[in-house]
Amino acid sequence: MTDDAGGAGGARLIELREIVADNGSLVVGELPSTLPFVARRFFALYGIPAGEARGTHAHRACEQFLVCLRGSVTALIDDGSTSREIVLDRPDLGLYMPPLTWGTQRDYSPDALLLVFASHEYEAADYIEDYEEFRALTAG
Repeated sequence: MTDDAGGAGGARLIELREIVADNGSLVVGELPSTLPFVARRFFALYGIPAGEARGTHAHRACEQFLVCLRGSVTALIDDGSTSREIVLDRPDLGLYMPPLTWGTQRDYSPDALLLVFASHEYEAADYIEDYEEFRALTAG
């Protein structure tokens, strides 16, 4: 199942295949068919102190896919005109964020483990860290 995440600029939720067995569960994402892009980088966030936010930026070209493997995190997505909060709290549900989507992640549970796949290797020039600059870019 995919959900368009409330029309926020093409962001959408993607359910991953889950296999449940007596000896444990497994979540599968086939690369590149599960992701709407070819992943060139991944990183994991964990140990985020209470009250701290991560993200708080957009990318000019980079696409991202977020999966909370353990615990929970609230993801705020914003395309410049529409915003939505989504709670990621299961490992079989991922959030796709296209370029020019402002993303903030907050309300991390103490045990949260957030895995992020990115379509590009790190490049500082791809980051938009000023919200007003982001709004100007998305306005046209």
